[in-house]
Amino acid sequence: MRKQVIENAAYEVATQVRAVEESMDGALAEIAELQARVLQANSVAGVGFATVHPTLQQLAAAVTSLVDSRGAVLACHAALADARTKVPGLRTVSWGDGDDCPEVAKTDLRIVA
Repeated sequence: MRKQVIENAAYEVATQVRAVEESMDGALAEIAELQARVLQANSVAGVGFATVHPTLQQLAAAVTSLVDSRGAVLACHAALADARTKVPGLRTVSWGDGDDCPEVAKTDLRIVA
């Protein structure tokens, strides 16, 4: 019973770590798209480079911070994988087809009226 509770808790943590990693990658992609749209809007407006430069600087700072945060989450993932080897009952646990970490659940979200 206790072993199953520990395994379930470890699975939930592993699944959440993967979800956070996917979310951070999605946020990086969204920022890249925002940068492109800002540059396009600036071009369409026909204004000078200086007009959107502060905006681009802030977006670049956001990307840098997010990449640093992504690295911290990856380090957390590695620390959790190491901690797993020290928890009785989890040393040989694996989910799926040999990958140490479960896949992130992909769902197709739709708006229903």
